[in-house]
Amino acid sequence: MSIALIVVGVILLLLVLLLSATVKVAREYERGVIFRLGRLLPEPKGPGLFILIPVVDRMVKVDLRTVTLNVPPQEVITKDNVPVRVNAVAYFRIVEPKAAIVQVENYMNATSQISQTTLRSVLGQHQLDELLSERDKINAILQSIIDEATSPWGIKVSIVEVKDVEIPSDMQRAMARQAEAERERRAKVISAEGEYQASERLKDAAAVMAQEPITVQLRYLQTLLEIGSNNNSTIVFPIPIDLLTALANKAEGSA
Repeated sequence: MSIALIVVGVILLLLVLLLSATVKVAREYERGVIFRLGRLLPEPKGPGLFILIPVVDRMVKVDLRTVTLNVPPQEVITKDNVPVRVNAVAYFRIVEPKAAIVQVENYMNATSQISQTTLRSVLGQHQLDELLSERDKINAILQSIIDEATSPWGIKVSIVEVKDVEIPSDMQRAMARQAEAERERRAKVISAEGEYQASERLKDAAAVMAQEPITVQLRYLQTLLEIGSNNNSTIVFPIPIDLLTALANKAEGSA
């Protein structure tokens, strides 16, 4: 009786192993690339339940979700001969599972390597100012080149972003001095522009006063009111030259 139970247990175990090797389940974001006696089947399996022929079929699962690839820091010499250290991040996903398995040995490593070489090549063709101020343009160039290179592998690169740009300390000090000089230049230009506009307004005011002499007297009275509002110990009253000339002429006439 015990021998029969052992045989039944062995048979059940073999059946379980056979079913586990035969019945496979792929998740919604997975596909099974099947090789039957070494030959690639036309269509990947999944998602859901499917059956493999034991010993004959071999399956390789492929994840279709977007993968985040960190590109390690790269030493780059920019077009204006500035050494910088740059790293980036790339987002890609597999759109052709068969190509990702058949056309390249390790699609993850291959994508990482092509991203590193492209990063060094593209950034070496741009100046430091472009790298700092035109980040979106450079990201678009990187995405286009890497996507084109990985397209035969069934990979779609959607986004490439340059993350950090490390600049040597002496270059940072030089850039800080340049920025300070630029701010001083702008301040001087703004001050000169203000003086020019003020002189233009004074010229216009002088032209108006020349046409209407009474405005000079009104301005004179306004100035006296402004002086009187302050607690000054000494007040100087300017006397118009025309008034002195008129008094002098009257004195000569009476003499």
